[in-house]
Amino acid sequence: MKKVLVIGGGAAGIMAAISAAADKNEVILFEKNEKLGKKLYITGKGRCNITNAGDEEDFFEHIVSNPRFMYSSFYGFTNKDMMSFLENDGLKLKIERGGRVFPESDKSSDVIRTLENALNSSGVDIKLNTEIESIIIEKDEASGCDRCSGVILSGGKRISSDAVIVATGGLSYPATGSTGDGYNIAAKAGMKLKAASPALVPLVSDDVWIKELQGLSLKNVEINIYNSKKKLYSEFGEMLFTHFGVSGPCILSASSYIGRYLQKEKLLLSIDLKPALSVEQLDKRILKDFDEAKNRQFKNALDKLLPQKLIPIVIAKSGISPDKRVNEISKEERSNLVSAVKDFKVSICGFRDFKEAIITQGGVDVKEINPSTMESKKVKGLFFAGEVLDIDAVTGGYNLQIAWSTGYAAGKGVNDEL
Repeated sequence: MKKVLVIGGGAAGIMAAISAAADKNEVILFEKNEKLGKKLYITGKGRCNITNAGDEEDFFEHIVSNPRFMYSSFYGFTNKDMMSFLENDGLKLKIERGGRVFPESDKSSDVIRTLENALNSSGVDIKLNTEIESIIIEKDEASGCDRCSGVILSGGKRISSDAVIVATGGLSYPATGSTGDGYNIAAKAGMKLKAASPALVPLVSDDVWIKELQGLSLKNVEINIYNSKKKLYSEFGEMLFTHFGVSGPCILSASSYIGRYLQKEKLLLSIDLKPALSVEQLDKRILKDFDEAKNRQFKNALDKLLPQKLIPIVIAKSGISPDKRVNEISKEERSNLVSAVKDFKVSICGFRDFKEAIITQGGVDVKEINPSTMESKKVKGLFFAGEVLDIDAVTGGYNLQIAWSTGYAAGKGVNDEL
């Protein structure tokens, strides 16, 4: 029997503790908050999007950073395994649009309760309101390698162990306790870190008119994002204008793919407001609308084509006088209108901070982690799991599955490697 210390009571930490305890190890789970799974409570808008029911290929397609690293851990504990794990413990699940898996009750608290029951059944010793000051690293006399041999609590108390699993999360939603503790531990252990940045986060625009569109939600639009050289991202779906820029499903997903470019230069967001219509079809549609409103001013002739809030901005982008009669608008001007609708440009100058980010991009460099066991290649007995690693995915339950899979692998890896 081995003594295993797990730092972090989120998804990855809980699963790591359960997995490690399955081999009759003595497992202690440290959580600095007053309760476990604080971030889990708010995922999926309080409903907890546990995982995604898609197939293996679908899972890897939705991982943004280092998908290949996930092969071993995912196949060791898949999305189907996670669903079975919860259902076997009495939690009823349901699958919604896009394969998103939720508890049937729509209550994240039921997921936490099920996980807590599993921890208790496994004999895991849970220590709440307990912060870790640092880990203990010593030279292993037999091998000459560095070995993690325990932790030091914030009060100075030392606890020895055979292994330490770091599952502290990243920097997103710092109010839930994600304050980068795991990065400090990793750095002190000599691990290489990739710079952390907000991901699945709203984007900021410096266009002066952006506030005028605050609250406007668009469905069935196509977005394309460019830097000075090429197209970086494209997607079809929903988005939202805010007082600072843009948000919504399409934008959040885009942020994970464009973050490193946005740190270097401004980007351009192009929105096709009518992707179902070709340029020619849209022009015919506009001609039809104009024919029905031939004596109206241009500013009063777009109600059937566009949401009210968008009309003044599209008019300004078209370069056509808002007071001009539609029967006086030239073919060239109409072409400019089509361009303004099919290529509605928004300048993107940054992203919101970690308080609004769903996840963190960056973290412990996975090149220094054994993908089968989650053990550090530099320090024996030191394991990492979950968001503290440089792995992230888009929305839809994929990030939580990364936590479940890597957590399970770390717990199992304790026995495989020690």
